Amino acid sequence: MDAERARAFLLKMPHVVETLQWGNNLVFWVGDKAIGGKMFVLIDLDRGDKAIVSYAAGPERYGELLELDGLIPAPYMARIFWVAAGHWGAHKDSDWERELTAAYELTMRKLPPKVVRVLALPAAERKRVVAAARKAAKAKR
Repeated sequence: MDAERARAFLLKMPHVVETLQWGNNLVFWVGDKAIGGKMFVLIDLDRGDKAIVSYAAGPERYGELLELDGLIPAPYMARIFWVAAGHWGAHKDSDWERELTAAYELTMRKLPPKVVRVLALPAAERKRVVAAARKAAKAKR
């Protein structure tokens, strides 16, 4: 796995949106952040082939994952049960896919009801709602 393959895998999931923020970090959200979506994976692109990947693990799996070689509590996010891998070799490709899918599903279950309602809208209507929310957020800045 590498950043590009992880990105391609994540963007195939329903309702996943990516942003580039906090320097050179790809942040993946379930639902657009403008409508209250939640982030579930962060890839630090500045680390190159030693990219650090942080992802939501949840309280049930957090301790178990920290026992694996190469995984640590995610900087700034450990309090909400995120783990970080200091390199792509921390998991096999199939394990990365399983972990990223689990992070997505965990986050999807925690979405606020208002976000779930927007995601359930037909695509065209959802697109209009997200565009309006982005415009409103931009106007506040």
